[in-house]
Amino acid sequence: MTRLKDLAERLRSWLPLIPLLLLLAGTYWLNQQVHPQEARPDDSKRHDVDYSVENISSVTLDELGHPRYLMTAEKMWHYPDDDTTFLDHPHFISLQSNRWPIATSSLTGKVSSRGDEVFLYDDVKVMRLPDLERDMLTFNTEYLHIIPNKDQADTDYPVTINTQRDTINAVGMTLDNKLQITHLLSSVHATHVPPVK
Repeated sequence: MTRLKDLAERLRSWLPLIPLLLLLAGTYWLNQQVHPQEARPDDSKRHDVDYSVENISSVTLDELGHPRYLMTAEKMWHYPDDDTTFLDHPHFISLQSNRWPIATSSLTGKVSSRGDEVFLYDDVKVMRLPDLERDMLTFNTEYLHIIPNKDQADTDYPVTINTQRDTINAVGMTLDNKLQITHLLSSVHATHVPPVK
């Protein structure tokens, strides 16, 4: 009983301080409302690499499980904020069973987030290897947009096409590998060297 009495007296002695503590708490709350906290950096907007791979090679298969494309690169790295993948010295080889292989390379490249588009930059080369009916054919440009599933590519940059006897310069090109058709869009100039008799 004495303990309870002592506790009650102690609480009574603290009773005059309660309004002062409430006043301090209210002042602190008002100060926080007038001066909001500093904004924290939003990490979701950072553009940092989440993984990278060196000396990569991969094979894409068609619906029957046959090799369709072979891709190699010296380095590949990925950014999670926009889900893009970049490539250093990418090299692609089309392995369609009904068509002669086509090799494509560049210094740098980028793959879209869904993997359905490839963008090649800087010293882009497309090479159709020779077969029994046709000479080797090469395309050189500084930028190429590829849609692998459609077997199509395009550029709006200057392009140079070379065969054994022909050189063609143009600005802009569309390439349909399924139909084996190339459209040159503008400023087309060609040079033909006739065979020596």
